[in-house]
Amino acid sequence: MKNGVLTPSLYTWCKWFCVIVLPALATLVNVICSAIGKEEIGKIAAQIITAVATFLGTILCISNYNFYKKDDSDGNS
Repeated sequence: MKNGVLTPSLYTWCKWFCVIVLPALATLVNVICSAIGKEEIGKIAAQIITAVATFLGTILCISNYNFYKKDDSDGNS
């Protein structure tokens, strides 16, 4: 990481984690909890996981936008 900027591979991993892993985990937790009769716990856990995924995804998107906006203002376009 240089100057607080994620490396391309770390950014790709974080994006994959937010877009694929966390939503899949929320679904898995919800289904398993429903199957064992703990629907309310599954619903709460899935909501929390989804909120975390949304928060992290938003931060990544804003960071990506600001990174490319900074590049454009440097006269690279």
